[in-house]
Amino acid sequence: MSKMDNLRAMREARYEAAQSRAKGAAAARPTPLPVAPPLRVVTDADADALPAAAGDELCGHRNMSGRTCTREKGHSAKSHRYT
Repeated sequence: MSKMDNLRAMREARYEAAQSRAKGAAAARPTPLPVAPPLRVVTDADADALPAAAGDELCGHRNMSGRTCTREKGHSAKSHRYT
């Protein structure tokens, strides 16, 4: 065998080894996780329909995009919870 025949045989052997590793890796892949449904955006019309917790009024603070805070009125938390 010539030097080129040896190189070709080594290259084919490496290719077959890589193909067999790829088949084994594809079989060992875990199943993908289920995708959560998209979140629903609450509009101003829906903000009135939000249930008040135990008769408490909502804070109602609005951010720049128009979303309203759903925490109780006069909450002590520093941040607002917008929906």
